[in-house]
Amino acid sequence: MPERRIVSLIASSTEIVCALGLEANLVGRSHECDYPPSVKRLPVCTRPKFNTEGSSYEIDQRVKAVLEQALSVYQVDAEILRRLQPSHIITQTQCEVCAVSLKDVKQAVDELTGCRPTIVSLEPNALADVWADIQRVAGALEIPERGRGLIQELQGRMAGIAQTAQKFIARPRVACIEWIEPLMASGNWMPELVAMAGGINLLGEAGKHSPWLTWEELRTKDPDVILVLPCGFDIPRTRNDMPALTRSAGWSDLKAVRDQRVYLLDGNQYFNRPGPRLVESLEILAEILHADLFHFGHQGAGWSLASLP
Repeated sequence: MPERRIVSLIASSTEIVCALGLEANLVGRSHECDYPPSVKRLPVCTRPKFNTEGSSYEIDQRVKAVLEQALSVYQVDAEILRRLQPSHIITQTQCEVCAVSLKDVKQAVDELTGCRPTIVSLEPNALADVWADIQRVAGALEIPERGRGLIQELQGRMAGIAQTAQKFIARPRVACIEWIEPLMASGNWMPELVAMAGGINLLGEAGKHSPWLTWEELRTKDPDVILVLPCGFDIPRTRNDMPALTRSAGWSDLKAVRDQRVYLLDGNQYFNRPGPRLVESLEILAEILHADLFHFGHQGAGWSLASLP
């Protein structure tokens, strides 16, 4: 088998490669790839074209300013790729705001000399696509049987949670917030995870991109549970951004707020990464929605009560 020198330009694909047992073959990563922690030793091959610090509103404005110029929001370092001489580069076409795009990678590869890597492009829009992407990576790396085994293991763990959750007659109505300012609901695989965890998803559709949301729409839905999981944000950063929600007119009248069922979730490490840790994401949802039955130990790290004023 030829030598495999893998550059992963998405956090989720880095996790996929490691779960397939090929971490030792990774030679480069994106600036967002940080799990497992041991991958931080790898050279970083990408960088954002804007300052990623600040509030959700400030970041939204910077991203829009870059996209209005018909520019991608991330940049691939062709010189580093040239030095690494990868045999495989893994990227995605699902979202040009969330990670490095196929267009960026192809442009960088065109600048390379003496290197013709296999480009594996992933496009996870729904849960079934995540499984297909894992198998696509495994197939490109010539270990298809490992891919099938990993998928079977992950699906089995999820099925066990879903079967237990189906026993509940009471299913809370759930609103998932993927961006705070401006408001955005969760789409893609999130509605499926909510249903598997024993909830009723109120906003966003499975397999479709996350939709923008008005404050009035959220008020009208008046969910039993509100989950706040901004893309790329951890819990402390989300907590800092919560005043953009809590100062909205009528916030304190929402059922979820009155019942103290507003939760902050680590979107960056779990829900926004369509890879193996979507199983842990489902565990987090299950123990939030049905705490009397599910106890996976994620509280404090994967999720926290909002502790609203």
